[in-house]
Amino acid sequence: TTLSPRKSPRQSRSAATVAAILDATARLLVERGYAATSTNAVAERAGVSVGSLYQYFPNKDALIAALHARHRTQMEAVFERAMAAGSASSSLASAIALLVETAAEAHRVEADLHQVLEHQLAGFDTGGTQGGFDALLQERLHAMLLRHRPQLAVSDLRLAAFMLVHAAHALIHAAIGARPRGVSLKAATADIVRMMVAYLIAPKAAA
Repeated sequence: TTLSPRKSPRQSRSAATVAAILDATARLLVERGYAATSTNAVAERAGVSVGSLYQYFPNKDALIAALHARHRTQMEAVFERAMAAGSASSSLASAIALLVETAAEAHRVEADLHQVLEHQLAGFDTGGTQGGFDALLQERLHAMLLRHRPQLAVSDLRLAAFMLVHAAHALIHAAIGARPRGVSLKAATADIVRMMVAYLIAPKAAA
């Protein structure tokens, strides 16, 4: 099954049509799941003819691949805006907090759709949406660790960035979707930050 779109919109009207089609696909996937979502249902929900849909997308799977790509762009935009507003002179804890809070905010972009795409439809992610976002986060975290090198007990900063990003990824997902009743997302992310900072500065135990 081809996952590539047939063509890209070149005018504002066609871009709006594609956006409406993808919005409709997202809503139907969240409401009905993959099996019950069809191109006919998507076209009806989007208010376009199925022929118009097929001008851009050859099948349902291509729609899902396009949703993955759009979702990654949205997440990266949230991340880049927040990081651009951050200060390079921040303390280690403040810099880690900015990364964690921003990653949590990015994961809350269309959170229901994110869960469906990542946990049910990851195989349609031709661009590596989550992997690409994690790679971006690792690069930013590595650069930040270099700035704070004298404070750190860890020796391999690339390994540390890898460990922290993947640990934070799992914890952020849990904090957003499965945290205990009465626990705020703010409190959960604050503890994620504490764990990350402790890992970075705690001396290794003697063998």
